[in-house]
Amino acid sequence: MIFKTRSFKFLRTFLNVSASGCSTVRYCHMYPVYHKHRLSNKICLEDELGNHSYQQIYAKAKNLAQVLKEENVTPGTSVAFMSGNNNEYIVAQWAVWLVGGVAVPLCSSHPTSSIRYYLEDSKAGLTLVTQACKEKLDPLLQDFKVVPFSSCADESRNEDLNEVDLSGTDPAMVLYTSGTTGPPKGVVLTHANLYHQTRCLLESWEYSPSDRLLHCLPLHHTHGIVNCLLCPLAAQGTVCMLPSFNAAKVWSSLINKEVNVVMAVPTIYAKLLEYHDRTEQDQEEIIEACKSVRLMVSGSAALPTPILERWKQITGHTLLERYGMTEIGMALSNPLHGTRIPGAVGSPLPGVHARIIRPGTDEILAEGTNDSLSILNSEEGELQISGPNVFKEYLNKPEATKKEFDGNWFKTGDTSKVEDGVFRILGRTSVDIIKSGGYKISALDIERVLLTHPLINDVSVVGVPDPVYGQKVAAVLVFDSKDKDSKSLDLDGLRLWCKERMPSYWLPTQLRVLDEMPRNAMGKVNKKELIKSLF
Repeated sequence: MIFKTRSFKFLRTFLNVSASGCSTVRYCHMYPVYHKHRLSNKICLEDELGNHSYQQIYAKAKNLAQVLKEENVTPGTSVAFMSGNNNEYIVAQWAVWLVGGVAVPLCSSHPTSSIRYYLEDSKAGLTLVTQACKEKLDPLLQDFKVVPFSSCADESRNEDLNEVDLSGTDPAMVLYTSGTTGPPKGVVLTHANLYHQTRCLLESWEYSPSDRLLHCLPLHHTHGIVNCLLCPLAAQGTVCMLPSFNAAKVWSSLINKEVNVVMAVPTIYAKLLEYHDRTEQDQEEIIEACKSVRLMVSGSAALPTPILERWKQITGHTLLERYGMTEIGMALSNPLHGTRIPGAVGSPLPGVHARIIRPGTDEILAEGTNDSLSILNSEEGELQISGPNVFKEYLNKPEATKKEFDGNWFKTGDTSKVEDGVFRILGRTSVDIIKSGGYKISALDIERVLLTHPLINDVSVVGVPDPVYGQKVAAVLVFDSKDKDSKSLDLDGLRLWCKERMPSYWLPTQLRVLDEMPRNAMGKVNKKELIKSLF
C-alpha cells in the first residue's frame, strides 16, 4: 500500500520510533506535521474564516506558545482550550505541544458545570479561549486562569522558540469520556499513543497529500481529533472544516466535488438522507459527483444496515465501518480495498491485538492481529484490546485504571464475536452505557443529575433502540407522591430543567412515569426488562 513506502516512511524518519514505540529523540505527534510541512504554503485548513497554510498556522502556534511560556506553562502542565471548529483549534493544540504541555480540549456546547469539572479534574494551569467562546467561561473567571486566544495574533512575537524535547511516554492530551460508574474520567493519551493511533490509519486508509477531508465533527472526541484532523495533516492533506454539521453544506461540498474523504457518525448519514429525500436532489448528479470521493467512513456508533444500503443506493458508496474508543483510538476496521460486510467492523488495524474472552473466565474465544486470526467463527464474549495505541491511564484514578485492564489488555465493555473471519460488535456488556449519535453516555451519570430534581424520587435511565441515533436516552421516573406539582412535569419541562445541568446529548427524549420502580430483592432494576415492558 502507498503508505507502507511513503507516508509511514517519513513519519518514522521524523519520529525515529523504535519497534517498542519508544523514542530516542524529540517525540511529539505534531512533529511530522510541522517539521515536514511547517514552511509549506500548501493549504492546511479551509474554514469559515478563510484558507490557512501550514506555514501560517505554525507561525501562529509559535506566537501562542510564547504566550504560554510567559504564563509559566512548563512541560507536563495541562492547558485547556476552547474554540470553534476552525484553525484556532489547531493553533492552540500545536502551541500547547510546542511547550511540552498537555492539551485538554473543551466543548463549547457543554454546560458550565461540566466545564468546571473538567478544569478542576485536569488541574489545568490555564485555559485558552477564543473571543467567540469567551462568554461560556465568564462565570469561571474568578476561579480559573483564563487567557484570551487573541494573543497569538501578536506579530511582534517573532523570536525563536526553543521547542521542548519529549519522550513517547509523556502525556500529550486528556480527553474526557463517561465511564460506567462515577463522574467522567480523563483519558491520558501519550505522544506515542497518538503516533500509533495515527500511523495505523495512515497505512490502512491510505491518506495522502491529495486528500481533502470534510470535517463536521466535534473536536473533543477521538473521531474528530485523530481520524479527521491529525491523520490528514500528518499526510500533508487539506481539511475542509465546517463550524458544525449542516446537511445543505455537506451535500454542496459533495456535489461540487470539493472533498474526496468523508467521515461521520451514523446520525449524520441519516440526516443527510433525510435532507436528500426532502429536497429531491438530482440522483444522477449525486452519483456522478461522488465518483470523485475515494473514502466514506462511518463510526462512533453501530451503523444500521438500512442506512448503509440507502446511502449506497444514493451515492454509490459502501460506507466503511470501523470500531474505536477514546481509550484506544481506532482498533478494528473494514478494508479500504475489498468486501465490507454490513454489521461487521472488520479486522484489527496494524499494531493492534484483539481478543474475545468468555465472560467471568480467562478463556480466550478468539484472538487476532492485522494479519492473523485464531478462529473463523467464535462464541460471543467481551472484546479486549492491547497495543501501543491503548491509553496510558485514567487521570488521577489508579483504581479505575486497574479495574479496566487485564494485564496489558484493555477491557472495552463491548460484547463481540468473530463471524466468518471478521469481528462483530453485539452491544455494550453493561446496559448502563448508552451509545447515541456517536456519543458514549453513562446512564448512571444522568440518573445522578435527575435525582437532584425536587419532584423526582426514583429514576432509571435506559437506552432504547433508534434507527437514526442507534440508541436514544429514555427516563423512567417515580415522582414524589406528596407533591402536587409533580403531575405538571412533562418531557418538555424535564428537558428544559436538564439543559442547565447536562450536555445536550444527555437529555431524555422519552419519558415514562411509574408509581413504583420495579426492583428485585437486592434492590436492583432489571433495565432490559424495563425497556421491553415500557418501550
